[in-house]
Amino acid sequence: MQKYVRNLVKKAKEASYKLAQLDSEKKNAILFQMADYLLKNKEFILKENAKDVKAAIKNKLQQSFIDRLTLSDKRLNEMSNSLKEIAKLPDPVGKVIGEWQRPNGLKLKKVRIPIGVILIIFEARPNVTSDCVGLLFKSSNVAILRGGKDSVNSNRAIGKILKEAIRSSGIDFEPFFIVEKTEHKIVDLLLRENEYIDLVMPRGGEALIRKVVENSKIPVIKHYKGVCHIFVDKALDMGKALRICVNAKVQRPSVCNAVEKILVHQDVAGNFLPLLKKELDKYKVEIRGDSKTCRILKGIKKAKDADWFAEYLDLIVTIKVVANINEAISHINFYGSHHTDSIVTKDLSKAAKFTKGVDSACCFVNISTRFSDGFQFGLGAEIGISTDKIHARGPMGLQELTTYKWVVEGDGQIRE
Repeated sequence: MQKYVRNLVKKAKEASYKLAQLDSEKKNAILFQMADYLLKNKEFILKENAKDVKAAIKNKLQQSFIDRLTLSDKRLNEMSNSLKEIAKLPDPVGKVIGEWQRPNGLKLKKVRIPIGVILIIFEARPNVTSDCVGLLFKSSNVAILRGGKDSVNSNRAIGKILKEAIRSSGIDFEPFFIVEKTEHKIVDLLLRENEYIDLVMPRGGEALIRKVVENSKIPVIKHYKGVCHIFVDKALDMGKALRICVNAKVQRPSVCNAVEKILVHQDVAGNFLPLLKKELDKYKVEIRGDSKTCRILKGIKKAKDADWFAEYLDLIVTIKVVANINEAISHINFYGSHHTDSIVTKDLSKAAKFTKGVDSACCFVNISTRFSDGFQFGLGAEIGISTDKIHARGPMGLQELTTYKWVVEGDGQIRE
């Protein structure tokens, strides 16, 4: 297995030097080709995905997991459209970030370049395969993709089709690699290859991400989980607040930008919470609340301490009544995961206070947390949502997949 890993990472590093020289026009043409191939071969991809879904159901995996695993015509169309959107975006590679001239005549430039070889370790979402291939290819990075064993058939199928599209475009090297071996040991071996792999990006549950961070010899960009909040201020439009909270919880509860906690100002809780419960009941959302919420909404579950830290990824939400915006901000900074948090208010000063005070990658005003997404941000797609503060934060698109080099030009200057 060590020989397999070393051979793979060496080939990836060699390919990274070739990919870095590919021009934007060629990359864009190949991305459109990949988008077309996904749709032309959707029956094959859906057939392979059905094998994974069937096995997941047989193994009695969580419904939220199965939802993330399942592909459909709609999701394949979205995957294809993402590749097309990525192709249309400006290529960050080669962009001059800044330039100036020194008194001695030296001309300095900071120029964007690809990071190199990026290892993506992910779990159940096979659309990650095409999104990552597209973004990394456009930014001239070579991808090594290691998906979970539960999505192995789906990932192989998508990888096979995308490689066929690339070969048909005349490229004589592999710009991405699918790790088809499913043994756990393979991840540990890959995480030691800091000579050939430049960056690791785990996408999945908290346990996976912590394991990667603890074992990697390679720099890691991560997000642990999405404990997203909405704070409903007393200066509210009731209709908008209800729509936002319901959408953020039920539109797709199994993803990291779904809301998990709703904080409600005490001055409007008595009127707002019964209306919110009525709407959430339509979708069979389980509500857990603090003592004040339980007094307003009879019969709901009393929240435990662990609930305030929990990422449910399910039709469950925890609600707390707060005295003011200061309490809301303090609660979010303590219990949240620094992912995405939103305020619903008509008071612009409160909105400004919230976005300044909440220490999260994405701070929203009067919108659903579900908009925390690279495609929604106009990035074409995203490689992940980083809750780190160094290098990249929030949805990571093309620009976040580059670093820079210094290019310095002179005319015979020497240093004395």
